[in-house]
Amino acid sequence: MMCESGDGLVNTDQVLANLREVAAGFAAQRTERLRRNHLEKADFDLLARAGFLGTGLAEADGGLWRGVRQSARPFAEMIRTIAMGDPSVALVAAMHPCVLVFWLAAGDAPEPVAEAWRKQCDWVFGTVREGLWWGTVTSEPGSGGDIMKTRTLARPMGEPGRYLLSGEKHFGSGSGISTYMITTAKAEGETTPDLFFMRVGDASWDGGQGISLAAEWDGHGMCATQSHAFRFTEFPAVRSAWSGSLAKSAAAAGPLGGALFTAVIVAVVEQALLFAREKLSGKSREMRPFEQVEWVRAENEGWLIRQAYDGMLNSIESGKDGMVAAARAKAAVAELAETCLGRISRVVGGASFSRSSPLGRWAQDVRALGFLRPPWGLAYDQLFAMSWQR
Repeated sequence: MMCESGDGLVNTDQVLANLREVAAGFAAQRTERLRRNHLEKADFDLLARAGFLGTGLAEADGGLWRGVRQSARPFAEMIRTIAMGDPSVALVAAMHPCVLVFWLAAGDAPEPVAEAWRKQCDWVFGTVREGLWWGTVTSEPGSGGDIMKTRTLARPMGEPGRYLLSGEKHFGSGSGISTYMITTAKAEGETTPDLFFMRVGDASWDGGQGISLAAEWDGHGMCATQSHAFRFTEFPAVRSAWSGSLAKSAAAAGPLGGALFTAVIVAVVEQALLFAREKLSGKSREMRPFEQVEWVRAENEGWLIRQAYDGMLNSIESGKDGMVAAARAKAAVAELAETCLGRISRVVGGASFSRSSPLGRWAQDVRALGFLRPPWGLAYDQLFAMSWQR
């Protein structure tokens, strides 16, 4: 049974059941969806009706958020469920809780910003209750995925917390779907980046309002995420009321983001193995020795991917090394998924490269995990540093 997000009447189990129904509908449209390079608002309306937007609202306020340790697994399972039907939609949906965790997990601000922070949190969560989607457009060309290396500048407007933001950003996944997007910038006269958010959902992209489309997303993987690049010129932005909380909030957002991004790829691998098994049904005795070995290796890698996923969630739930586990699992799954899809395609044969087959698309989709924040280079920098901090 579907229900509106934020009405306080749904719980995690009900939302998961609703999302399974939605994902089944997506899967039934797989042939048509494989041809898409854009998002459909109707898909996100279905997710909202299923109660998914509650992932950005605390349980005490009628939402689903109970803290990183308690919410990582159910939220990851929600994203994995959506990805069973459409990985691109799932990846964009994952941005919503990953962004709002900056307010959900930050805790109480110290004086003298406590009151302003409380009011901003109330306002932000009010947008969730209104049924609005949140996303992110933080990455910048030349930054290597490190959001702390932003060159975007924010000029004060004269009103507390209000700025005009100028700079180039890319990978704005969910552009055209998300009403609000977070980003990072350096306030004029400051050297440390801070968190800002902007209302981009109803802005024109022709430059007339300070935002222009620099490049449409044309990625080989997750090609229907509308991860466009933009140029901002004195575009209105609001600064986090708790200046300096970015590092603390990022520590909470890291494990959750890693878990949700990984969940998308876990679903793709599971679907690929299921698809191949059905495709090869009755032909196992005809497989050549090479195909037999590749199939076993693909299943082994699929099993390892699932163990990494579950192990990551176990670590986050335990409160022990959740950040390390999320980073390690994301990197490991990214590598395993790419080789696993390659093996599956070799066993299925030339048909895997047909546009009518999902395997070709899925093989590109799983590659996206290694380029999601943090991307390969930054991810291994962080993993190496964390390996010596124990």
